[in-house]
Amino acid sequence: MALSVPGYSPGFRKPPEVVRLRRKRARSRGAAASPPRELTEPAARRAALVAGLPLRPFPAAGGRGGGSGGGPAAARRNPFARLDNRPRVAAEPPDGPAREQLESPVPTSHVSFSEPDIPSSKITELPVDWSIKTRLLFTSSQPFTWADHLKAQEEAQGLVQHCRATEVTLPKSIQDPKLSTELRCTFQQSLIYWLHPALSWLPLFPRIGADRKMAGKTSPWSNDATLQHVLMSDWSVSFTSLYNLLKTKLCPYFYVCTYQFTVLFRAAGLAGSDLITALISPTTRGLREAMRNEGIEFSLPLIKESGHKKETASGTSLGYGEEQAISDEDEEESFSWLEEMGVQDKIKKPDILSIKLRKEKHEVQMDHRPESVVLVKGINTFTLLNFLINSKSLVATSGPQAGLPPTLLSPVAFRGATMQMLKARSVNVKTQALSGYRDQFSLEITGPIMPHSLHSLTMLLKSSQSGSFSAVLYPHEPTAVFNICLQMDKVLDMEVVHKELTNCGLHPNTLEQLSQIPLLGKSSLRNVVLRDYIYNWRS
Repeated sequence: MALSVPGYSPGFRKPPEVVRLRRKRARSRGAAASPPRELTEPAARRAALVAGLPLRPFPAAGGRGGGSGGGPAAARRNPFARLDNRPRVAAEPPDGPAREQLESPVPTSHVSFSEPDIPSSKITELPVDWSIKTRLLFTSSQPFTWADHLKAQEEAQGLVQHCRATEVTLPKSIQDPKLSTELRCTFQQSLIYWLHPALSWLPLFPRIGADRKMAGKTSPWSNDATLQHVLMSDWSVSFTSLYNLLKTKLCPYFYVCTYQFTVLFRAAGLAGSDLITALISPTTRGLREAMRNEGIEFSLPLIKESGHKKETASGTSLGYGEEQAISDEDEEESFSWLEEMGVQDKIKKPDILSIKLRKEKHEVQMDHRPESVVLVKGINTFTLLNFLINSKSLVATSGPQAGLPPTLLSPVAFRGATMQMLKARSVNVKTQALSGYRDQFSLEITGPIMPHSLHSLTMLLKSSQSGSFSAVLYPHEPTAVFNICLQMDKVLDMEVVHKELTNCGLHPNTLEQLSQIPLLGKSSLRNVVLRDYIYNWRS
């Protein structure tokens, strides 16, 4: 017998009970409105139910929460409850749009690029990149076996083509690259560069941060002043030879790689400049002060831009040193204003030494950073040549690189240079795809890869891989800032530029690219995709 409790209502139900009741009523209405089971379930499922197998309810045709008649969300079908292993027929509903994409016969995988990297028009050439690459990794659906095991005649022909600056124009697409002797000779030609000094047991590039790789290597000159003098004397001859070739436009550009900084010398007409230019990065306050003392006129392009509140494409400020200098000038103007008011004696102002120390601190803060890049133009590049030859800070005095002259890298031969080859290696691997495994072919290039080699290789692979490949590029980071756009005094006539640089040793297409104004800023190319002869790239 139920006891009556004061304040208790027998009609009262707790919230969970109300929810269960509503669910029960909704299920009963849905069951009344749903068609017979035998009309909605496949024959195999009906047979399983007749046999008494415990199966979960079959999902409604409208999907989860989307059934007709306002019915509740049906339970998701157990994928392991299928008794037959037949392929899904057209009458059976698909699991969703994702499955349709996966089973589509057309491959949908692609490399995604952010909006700034996707050009508004079709680009058939890459932007010029003045950074030195240490490694290139090309991948393609077509094999690179044609690049392996060159015949003696093909190797010799490639060397001759390079030394004679032979212009080779390949067809747009090569049907059978492995049988193309012209392709293999041109590939050999694209791998050649010139180096000084050449010591086969020492890695001479990169030089910045190379102490660990050079540690333990034999260096007989490190404690021999006479031998160091001989090495520096030979190096000075080679350096001067390169500059003379550059001045007469027989060499397009070259690099001087020291253990602290790298210098890029470019001939007049390249990168949109009508004068010889030299970019030095990274620099320190001590180096800049020494250059000033030698009478070398130079500018800090990135610091100048930041002083005018200019920004990079990504919207970040380029530097801060010039802003600090401007603030110091404002302080000096404020002190002069106080003098005009006659109250300068009542306000304590910092002494000259404090102001100088503060300015030096701001100048030192940008040392070893990309913002410290220095630009030298015109006749001042010759003064820079003499400064570098006579500078004692050019060569390390201790450590694994002690007494070793800087590395000279050039696309053309010069006095005392040694011909070197970039290392090439092709690899074939199996990669997992939607329909199983597929062949993935790759070509790896290692060494000091200069701008002309990068362009020559991409032109060559465009033909051999039928206009489709992808590449990952590994730059030597201190040289990425060489891609900054310099302020130009006038617009050059490209026809005149190409005519004057005809004998510089570069392919006309490569020369045309290197004549362009750099657009990459402080960054460099890192990912490249070529599809149907159209480039997408990411820096």
